[in-house]
Amino acid sequence: MSGEEDTPEQTIAEDVVVTKYKMGAEIANRALKLVFEAASPGVSVLSLCEKGDAYIMQETGKIFKKEKEMKKGIAFPTCICTNNIVCHYSPLKSDPDVILKDGDLIKIDLGVHVDGFISNVAHSFVIGVTKEKPLTGRKADVIKAAHLCAEAALRLVKPGNQNTQVTEAWSKIAKSFKCSPIEGMLSHQLKQHIIDGEKTIIQNPTDQQRKDHEKNEFEVHEVYAVDSVPNMSCCSPLQCYKRKKVSLTNYSFSRFSFSNICCFETCNLH
Repeated sequence: MSGEEDTPEQTIAEDVVVTKYKMGAEIANRALKLVFEAASPGVSVLSLCEKGDAYIMQETGKIFKKEKEMKKGIAFPTCICTNNIVCHYSPLKSDPDVILKDGDLIKIDLGVHVDGFISNVAHSFVIGVTKEKPLTGRKADVIKAAHLCAEAALRLVKPGNQNTQVTEAWSKIAKSFKCSPIEGMLSHQLKQHIIDGEKTIIQNPTDQQRKDHEKNEFEVHEVYAVDSVPNMSCCSPLQCYKRKKVSLTNYSFSRFSFSNICCFETCNLH
């Protein structure tokens, strides 16, 4: 066996691992706030993605400077998805740019890792919405449904519960808002350097997927990437995979990867 295989798995049972998650999360949240405040009509998606990525690299470069061998930085590039694009839109400079406009439903998603421990954040909002001009109608319904799905997951993803309990709760919440969760989307367990662990939570499975998907019980010290993604039934969601690549420690992940990487995430999607 190799030395790497002999190394004990690091989990949040260790204080240092919790610290690395927290440091990554703090940077991720500041990056999210930066991108959110810059998103307005007339701004290009490419410029926002570059802004988020640059900030992550700048801030992760300031931590653990004495640990020369420690890898840290972008765990998942800044993605800006509009309207019925579900996730993972991070364009290359050679791609046609997308310009934001008033009324667009925007999903920001980005991730930071410190020593392979990943903290991802996401936020959804509609351009032009204010306290004086609140969101109404079906967009408001789907965002509220996503928020409640996230709240349900926070309560259900705990030791002793099963992944099927989360699946069923999401379906009931979405149905109450006359929405439909994105079919077959998976939320994965996370480990150091692993963004798509074996244990998963499935959303809105088909009959065949329900039969094939493995039932699991949540255990102490596990970390999950939780994606609650309802869709307005009148829309046709587009799953967008770009070619931009992500470097995480010794691995390279392409934009074709479908799973988001995070400690906890909710994508409020149109």
